[in-house]
Amino acid sequence: MFETHLDATYAWLGLAAVSVATAGVAATLPASPPPDAAGVAHTIETVADGEYPATAEHGLAADRLRLTPRSISLDGDGGSARAPLHGPRITPVPPSVRGGTDNDRLRRVLDGVPPDAAFDDPDGLAAAAERARNADRGWRPAPERLTVRRVHYGGVHVTLVG
Repeated sequence: MFETHLDATYAWLGLAAVSVATAGVAATLPASPPPDAAGVAHTIETVADGEYPATAEHGLAADRLRLTPRSISLDGDGGSARAPLHGPRITPVPPSVRGGTDNDRLRRVLDGVPPDAAFDDPDGLAAAAERARNADRGWRPAPERLTVRRVHYGGVHVTLVG
């Protein structure tokens, strides 16, 4: 009546091994999905491809951000995501440091100041944007919202992102 069947013992050992393996795989899965870099890229491209000046914002669920003139990368608890930008080159604008630099003037324009109030002439805006595009872009803390603004000043058309 209380016999132990040999094949039942193997079945229990196999079930235990599968349970441990399943728990191990479940423990390594991220708690949240990776950030939505493709959605942010779509917002940027929509503004950059436009014919007229425009502004848009996109919420970010990421810890770190890297912007280049041709791509956006996001990093968070769920992993990293990168998306290329296919429209016109963007101008990444770092956070302001309030020192009167080109980045501070670009940040003011991104925040809503008209370009002619921040720059003396369209060439100044074009030069500042070119320097910002050529700067080394590493990872930086991600803001809660990313702002995209396309501005026209004379014949200069620039898409600022920061």
